[in-house]
Amino acid sequence: MKKIGTVAHYYGHVGVAIIELTGKLAVGDKVKFEGGKNEFEQTVGSMQIEHKDISSAKKGDVVGLKVDEKVSEGVDVCLVEE
Repeated sequence: MKKIGTVAHYYGHVGVAIIELTGKLAVGDKVKFEGGKNEFEQTVGSMQIEHKDISSAKKGDVVGLKVDEKVSEGVDVCLVEE
């Protein structure tokens, strides 16, 4: 697994994590949230930048990602390589 970002904020009422990317991420990629109380994996179903749907993002982008479970700020986001 390779770290590709960090959770900067979590909006619990909509289930969206704001992630500051240090690597590439695309819809369909499998990611793991590590370092929080509940670690989990999920497939990226949709992401947004500035409320616009995107299919991929690069290092330096800040994306909103719909998450399956609650995440904490500061949690690492890793790409699960299969």
